[in-house]
Amino acid sequence: MVFGGTLVNASDTTDADAKALHMALDDEYRAEATYAAVIEAFGEVRPFIRIIDAERRHAARVKAEMDRLGIGYDPANPYLGSIPAPPTLLAACEQGVSAEIENIALYDRLLPTIRDQGVRAVLSNLQRASRERHLPAFERCVARGGQAGRGPGRRR
Repeated sequence: MVFGGTLVNASDTTDADAKALHMALDDEYRAEATYAAVIEAFGEVRPFIRIIDAERRHAARVKAEMDRLGIGYDPANPYLGSIPAPPTLLAACEQGVSAEIENIALYDRLLPTIRDQGVRAVLSNLQRASRERHLPAFERCVARGGQAGRGPGRRR
């Protein structure tokens, strides 16, 4: 398979790279399902309505890397409909803060094990989105006492 002008062989993929991609996809699927439950319970509120779209894009990026490397995965999110929403929007925002902190820590653990530069780039970008966009959005939500955001928000 040719990617970016470079011949890529699935056998060149390390177990660590494949495991990291599976863990990243699982994390994106769980986040999407959690935020879908929040939207179902509380309506199309920020930051959830924006971040769920980002989680879907992130899952697509991880799947593209897995496709490139010939790594199999579940194409459908197995968690949708199975994760309950927290009891309040404030609890959902607090859970979002915790989840993003855990996500950043996950990538801190995974990135040193990655050999493939494409995998490293995707995972680094996902970590950056968690650190620079998602975590601050959930922190703002907590600071508002769980009140839904107003206006168009920060779209990135």
